[in-house]
Amino acid sequence: MEYQFTSQNFEKEVINSDLPVLVDFYADWCGPCRMMSPVVAEMAEKYAGKLKVGKVNTDNDPALAGQFGVMSIPSFFFIKNGRVVNSAIGGMSKNALEAKIEALLQA
Repeated sequence: MEYQFTSQNFEKEVINSDLPVLVDFYADWCGPCRMMSPVVAEMAEKYAGKLKVGKVNTDNDPALAGQFGVMSIPSFFFIKNGRVVNSAIGGMSKNALEAKIEALLQA
């Protein structure tokens, strides 16, 4: 299941999460974001129970994007124990995203 993260639920759902979290900063008009959307959804299903996967719409929540210094989208942040442990910018292959998730789960 993919979550929709906002300024209102970010601390509860991401910072205080018992599971590692993948946050996808995106916008509806962004071509690479649309390309990554099914891959991110697939990762949410594959890692259900091990990883929380969610999205932040940068148009709807620019303050949250600014807090993370998002300059390009899609931007992916890998968060564990409330801290960013890795990040990536732009579209990538399913295998590349999966490798980053596996590294997060092993950390």
